[in-house]
Formats: sequence, C-alpha cells, structure tokens
Amino acid sequence: MPAKLKIKVCGMREPGNIQDLIVYEPDYIGFIFYPGSKRYVQNPDPEVIRKIPPGIGKVGVYVNETTEKIKRMVADLKLDLVQLHGDETPEDCMNLRDSGIPVMKAFRISNSIDEKKMRDYEDSCEYFLFDTSGSGFGGTGEQFEWGALDGYRLSMPFFLSGGIGPEDLQAILNLERPGMAGIDINSRFEIEPGLKDMSKVSDFIQSIRRKQQ
Repeated sequence: MPAKLKIKVCGMREPGNIQDLIVYEPDYIGFIFYPGSKRYVQNPDPEVIRKIPPGIGKVGVYVNETTEKIKRMVADLKLDLVQLHGDETPEDCMNLRDSGIPVMKAFRISNSIDEKKMRDYEDSCEYFLFDTSGSGFGGTGEQFEWGALDGYRLSMPFFLSGGIGPEDLQAILNLERPGMAGIDINSRFEIEPGLKDMSKVSDFIQSIRRKQQ
C-alpha cells in the first residue's frame, strides 16, 4: 500500500449522507452525472456540493458527455476533477485539461492491461482509474483480477476500482503496486444505490488512515 493512499467515495447523492461522509475526510467524493446509472444525480444542488470543505476533492463522473456541458458543470458546481468513464478520446481529455480541468480517465480491465491504448492518454490526464470490464458503461460492482496490475509500467498514477468492499481491507493494505495512488469505493458500501452505510465507510477509512500514521 502506498504511504498515502487516496480514498475516493463515489456514487454519493443524498445531502444528509454527503454531510455525514465529510466528517471522515475522504480525499475525493464522486457524483455520477450519467443518466444510465442507478446513482445518477439528476438535479445537483450547487450549495450542497460547494459546501464540501476545500481539502476534499469534488469529482464529477461522466460517460460520453460533451466537453461543453462538462465545462459548464465544473464551473457551476466548482468541481475539482472530472472522471470520464466512457469512450472519450485523448483529444477530449486534452480539451478539458487545456481548460484547466484535471481528468481521471477510466479503463475497463478484464484479464490484462492495454498499455498501448493507455499511453495515448498520458499527456492529458491527472490519473487513470481501473475498473472491471462489463457489458455497459460505469461500474459493475465486481472485481477484476488484481494480478493484471503486475504488468503496469506507465508513469501515470492510478486508482483501483471495481467491487472493493469492507472485506477487502486487508488485501488493500497488503497491495503493493507501483503507480497505485488510491482506491475508489462505491456499491459494496451501500444500503441502497446512492445511499452509503456510513458505519462501513467510516470503519474502512479509519482503518486505512491508522495504517498510514
């Protein structure tokens, strides 16, 4: 595990749940702006998102959205990072980066990592995110074989995603992978889509933080 593993809690939607999460100081809070998701934030309240403390990054998650709309939402909601989870091109990512918007590009992983494809995105992204390959867009709630990370040799730091649950704590603590900057947690910590079980989230975050002291 890296000396300072970043923790991103994604799929947040309910204002009270967001306020409860802030207490535990994750590094990032993710909001899904993709209509095909069960955690879709259809009408985001700018005040709720803007009130998140500066030390916690606000992430907008998009799937094949226009760069113009993303830019408008970043400005309106004061987002710190955008996560692109569709078929966005390196040019799309660079368009956003040139506008001062950091980009996290998601790649769907099955049995191996396609470094050749990823290399085209290195100049336009802040992070990569590795999620489990599925039939549609967005997360699957399932894990890919983490051994696929053994072949990763690019300099771009990445977040590990895909079906990470409370029971994976020890495996995460023991995971040593060059380039791993953080983890992304979502569905395995939920009471229902969009509503996190804060006891599970808090125990997980605090356990990782204790190991990093």
